[in-house]
Amino acid sequence: MQPASVRSVKCDPPLPPRDELLLQEIGHNGDHLMTALIVALATWSVLAFSLLLFVAQFLAHEAGVWFGRRGATHGEVQPEKIGVVVGGMLGLLAFVLALTLSFANTRFTERRDGTLAEANAIGTAWLRAEAIGHPRGAEIARLLEQYTQVRRQFVLADNDPGVLGALNQQTNALQSAIWGHASAIVRERPDPVATSLMAALNDTFDMTTAERFAFSLRLPPQIFWLLIGMTMLSMATLGYQFGVRGRPLRILVALLTLMWTVVIVDILDLASARVGAFRTSTEAYDWTLQGFKGGVTIPPLPAPR
Repeated sequence: MQPASVRSVKCDPPLPPRDELLLQEIGHNGDHLMTALIVALATWSVLAFSLLLFVAQFLAHEAGVWFGRRGATHGEVQPEKIGVVVGGMLGLLAFVLALTLSFANTRFTERRDGTLAEANAIGTAWLRAEAIGHPRGAEIARLLEQYTQVRRQFVLADNDPGVLGALNQQTNALQSAIWGHASAIVRERPDPVATSLMAALNDTFDMTTAERFAFSLRLPPQIFWLLIGMTMLSMATLGYQFGVRGRPLRILVALLTLMWTVVIVDILDLASARVGAFRTSTEAYDWTLQGFKGGVTIPPLPAPR
């Protein structure tokens, strides 16, 4: 029996890893292009983003009013049942806004607590470096003072990838230099004092990584678009109800729209580290830098009694 002939199929050569990664990046960026544009607009001007959101909600309401009037003219609606649906949608929207506001506030609290934890870790490492009584310990203390300044600038920086990248490179360079001096001390005198210095430096670097991660977190795009979609749909159905009844009540609707806008903008502001007015304070780093100025003074031995 003759084997069945197999028709050869010409296949394109596999993409090199670099091209595959490029295609994945393009697809990923395409999925979140609109979110990136919204974040860029909010970073440029929160007022402009707020105005855009307000106008979009009001237009959705006016569209609902138009459809409501059209439906009432043709006698296709039952006004007594529309209020139940609108009330349920507005209640669900308020519930989701409350949950999302809690999520955003948690992200803000994590960033704020992270600055305090990192500043405390730096201060502890600086004290141990000063107390170790080694020339490299004094150099570590000096580098930690520079390290604190860099970390302070990282917290204050705007959403500029170039600036953030440069600050992260400075952080990595200082970490390498500090750890090199600490390694030399441990190799020269492997005692508990040197080990405690290394542990304090390790905690400092861990807190830096945790703080950088906290600052990179944002409101997930799915949740953001869920809020926008629910808000638009709720305003449209509210306008539909008013259109059916023939009473738009535009002043009250404008106040409600303003309220929704303020809440959504505050959620985006709290959830994003470098957008809007809710910024993480650098007071913990300032206090640490003030403590460095005093140095470590070793008092003389007390006189024998």
